[in-house]
Amino acid sequence: MTTAFMVVVVLFIAVSCGNKEIEKTSAITDRTKLPKLKATEITTVISDSGITRYRISTPQWEMYDRASQPYWEFTKGIHLERFDQNLKVDANIHSKYAKYFQNEKLWELKCNVRMTNIKGELFETEHLFWSQYDEKIYSDTIVKITQQSYIIHAVGFVSNQQMTKYQFRGTRGVFPVEDK
Repeated sequence: MTTAFMVVVVLFIAVSCGNKEIEKTSAITDRTKLPKLKATEITTVISDSGITRYRISTPQWEMYDRASQPYWEFTKGIHLERFDQNLKVDANIHSKYAKYFQNEKLWELKCNVRMTNIKGELFETEHLFWSQYDEKIYSDTIVKITQQSYIIHAVGFVSNQQMTKYQFRGTRGVFPVEDK
């Protein structure tokens, strides 16, 4: 038993005293490039006067508070739902990437942006801005709007933030939708 014990001790010492290289990392020198908070699988609600108004869901949320322009980044997409007084979803917006500039109160949404307003109209584009400060939503890229009777293609639009009053720029076509 003592021989076996000695063999184990010798093997333990040989393994633990080997010439292993210790991996070193450099110190953090630029705090502006690191998020203050990084959270995954987030769902949160926003209320006004005790009434739930919005729900935000995202797979990943990062907050960069020390950047020259502080921002939140949603690298894996975001989904926002707006609720009516009966807590039914009456409008929503979805994109595969989003960024929120805190000081400017400006949202930038990219990649497969899909938005449905309270009229049930579907807006689809690749790049969209929502200025909460100006209470406007706008885009300079190709946009497709599917209404009950028409499908409209345009290059850019500007709207109020409820998406109920809007103007198109560079309209490419208005196509009637057939009733079936």
